[in-house]
Amino acid sequence: MSQEYLEVFIDESQEHLQTLNDNLMQLEKEPEDISIVGEIFRSAHTLKGMGATMGFEDLAHLTHSMENVLDLIRNEKLEVTSHVMDAVFESVDDLEEMILDISKGGDGKRDVGEAVKKLEVLQNGEEAEASSETAASVEEKPEPNVSSQVSESFDEYERTVLVQSVEQGYQPYIIEITLDENTMLKAARVYMVFEVLEDIGDIIKSTPSADDLEDEKFDSSFVVTVISTAEADELEQRIMKVSEITSVTIEEVNVDQASEAEEEDKKEDKKEDKKEGNESSADSPSQKKEKPAKQDNNNDKKESAGKKGSELNKTIRVNIDRLDVLMNLFEELVIDRGRLEQISNDLNNSELNETVERMSRISGDLQEIILNMRMMPVDQVFNRFPRMVRSLSKELGKQVSLDITGAETELDRTIIDEIGDPLVHLLRNSIDHGIEEPEEREAAGKPAQGTVLLRAYHSGNNVFIEIEDDGAGINKDKIIQKSLDNGVVTEEELEKMTDQQIYGLLFASGFSTAEEITDISGRGVGLDVVRSTFESLGGTVTVDSEYGQGSLFSVQLPLTLSIIDVMLVEVGNEKYAVPLTAIVETAIVNKNEVYSAHSQKVIDFRGKVVPLVFLNDIFDVPAKDENDNDFYSLVIVSKGDKIAGLVVDSLIGQHDIVLKSLGNYLSNVFAISGATILGDGQVALILDSNALIK
Repeated sequence: MSQEYLEVFIDESQEHLQTLNDNLMQLEKEPEDISIVGEIFRSAHTLKGMGATMGFEDLAHLTHSMENVLDLIRNEKLEVTSHVMDAVFESVDDLEEMILDISKGGDGKRDVGEAVKKLEVLQNGEEAEASSETAASVEEKPEPNVSSQVSESFDEYERTVLVQSVEQGYQPYIIEITLDENTMLKAARVYMVFEVLEDIGDIIKSTPSADDLEDEKFDSSFVVTVISTAEADELEQRIMKVSEITSVTIEEVNVDQASEAEEEDKKEDKKEDKKEGNESSADSPSQKKEKPAKQDNNNDKKESAGKKGSELNKTIRVNIDRLDVLMNLFEELVIDRGRLEQISNDLNNSELNETVERMSRISGDLQEIILNMRMMPVDQVFNRFPRMVRSLSKELGKQVSLDITGAETELDRTIIDEIGDPLVHLLRNSIDHGIEEPEEREAAGKPAQGTVLLRAYHSGNNVFIEIEDDGAGINKDKIIQKSLDNGVVTEEELEKMTDQQIYGLLFASGFSTAEEITDISGRGVGLDVVRSTFESLGGTVTVDSEYGQGSLFSVQLPLTLSIIDVMLVEVGNEKYAVPLTAIVETAIVNKNEVYSAHSQKVIDFRGKVVPLVFLNDIFDVPAKDENDNDFYSLVIVSKGDKIAGLVVDSLIGQHDIVLKSLGNYLSNVFAISGATILGDGQVALILDSNALIK
C-alpha cells in the first residue's frame, strides 16, 4: 500500500470523522432536520468507500451498518432518539479508534461486533420492508450494463471532481475493458492498464474496487472512470497496447446526467423545486463530443460554478514537515539579514544601505506570509469539545451546554498541537467541579442546564482563550485552608495576596480541593501541569471566580513561537533578549527612588509597588564599573496581573530574532527559554520573564 495514499486516507478520514461528529451533534439538537442526515450519510458513505478501497474491512463493515440506520432516519422510518444517537456515537468512537490505530502504523482491525449488533437492533422490523421495496424496483427496471451502472453511482465527491475537471478543460470518460478469458495474471493486466491511464490522466474510480481487482475478484471485464485531456481514440490505442485485452469501450461522461443522478438521491418533496431550475439543462441535447462546460446556454450558472470550482482549487494539502523545513530555512535567512544589517551599518555605504533596507522589507513581507501559512484556526482544537462535553454530561448526570465563540481565531500550528490536552483538562474541571447537579442548580435559583463558554480572541500579539462557567464557583476559604495545610504559602504571604492570586494557588504542584478522586478530574496532578504547559509555550493562565456564580479560566498565548520580536538588553558584557509580548514598558529610574521592603528592593512605579530583579545577580554576570551612574535601566515585565522590573546595564533596541532551543543537554536552565544568533554572530540568551516573577 502506497504511503502517500495512506497519508491522504488518514487526513481525509479524520476530516470526515469530524464532520460526522459535528453533524450528529447538530442532528441531536434538531432531530426534525432531515437535511443534516443527508450530510451524515454522505460522510459515512465516503468513509466506507475509502475504507473498502484501502482494505480496512472492519471500518467498511461498521460504516455500512451505520449507513443502514442513517438511511432509515433519512426515510423517516426511524425516529432520532437519545438511544439511537448513543448507538451511532458509539460507532463513531470505534471508527476514531480504528483511524488512530492506522495513523500509528496499525492494521486498523477492531472488534466492531458489539457496535454492529446495536445498529442491527435499530434496523429490525424495517430491513425486510426496505428489501422488498428494492426487489420490486429492480423488477420494474431492465438490468443496465456496467457503464450505465457506474454513471448512476457517482457520489457527491466524485460528481464534484467530474464537474471541476470539465471546467478545467479535462474530459471524463467511462472505460470498459475486457480481458482475454484465458488470461492467467488478471491483476497484472489491470495494473498495466492503470499505469497506462495514469500516464495521460487521473483515475476517479473503478468498478469493481481496486482491492477486488487486485485480488482478481472479477470475471473478465472491469470499468474505470478517467479524466484526461487526451482524445478517446488515443486512450483506446494506448490501452490496446497492453497484451491479452480483447476489447475497450469508451464513453464520454455527460456531467449534466451525473448531476441529474444526484437530484434523484434527494427527497421526493424537494424534486419539484429542483426540476424548475434544471429545465434548461435537461432540454439541452446530450452530445458525446460536446463538453458541457463549453455550451453557450446557462452562462450565469456556468460562471458561478466556475467561480466555485476555482475557489475550491485554491487550496492544497501540504505536509507540516515541509512547512517546518521552509520555516527553518527562513530562520537562517533572518539571522543572515541581521548580519547584513550590522555590516551595512559598520561600512555606512549608501548603496549597500539601500539594498539591505529593500531586502529587509521584502524578507519582512516574506516572513509574514510564511508565518501566516503556519497559522491555523483554534477550531482544529475546539471542534472535538462538543462531543466530549456531551459524553461527560451524560456520565455525570448533569445538563451542560457548551457555547463556542471565536473558533476562527488563528494560532501557530506548533502551539495548536500543544494546547489540546490542557484545554481538555480545564473543560473537564469546569464540568466536574464547577457545574452543579440539576437539582442543586434549581434550588439555587439557576436553570437546570449549566453553561460553559469557550471563547478565543486576538489582542495585540497574543491570543486569549477563556473557559467560563456559571457553576458553583471556587471556595476561597477552602483554598486558603488547603494551601496552609499543604505548606504552599504562609499566613504572612496570604495577607498580601489578592483574590485572583489566591485562586492562582490552584495551579500549585499537587494542590487539589477535590473531596473525591474521580476519573474525570480531581487527582491533584492536573492544574499544575496545565500551567507549566502553557508557560512552556510562552503563555500564562489565570483564574477568577465569584463563589456561587461561576469561574473564569483565562489563557494568554503568543501568536507564534519561531520568530519573535524582542528587546535586546546588555548585562555586563553579555546580551539578553526579552520577548516584547512580556514587556509593559521600559524606564530609567534614579537609585534614590529605590526602597527596601521585606528584604526586597522595590520602586513606586505609577502608583504600584514593583519589585526589582537584578539580572547580573540572577545570572552571576560581573557588573560593569558604575562609579558615576546614578540610574537603573529597567524593563518592566508582566505575568498576568503581576509585574516586576528587570534591572539591566543598558537597553540596545528592538529586533526580530529566531528562537532556538538550548537542546536536551541544557534543558533545565533557570529563567532561560532559548537562544538566538545576533547579527554580529554573538549568541544571546532569551529570558523567560515568567520564571523571574514570583
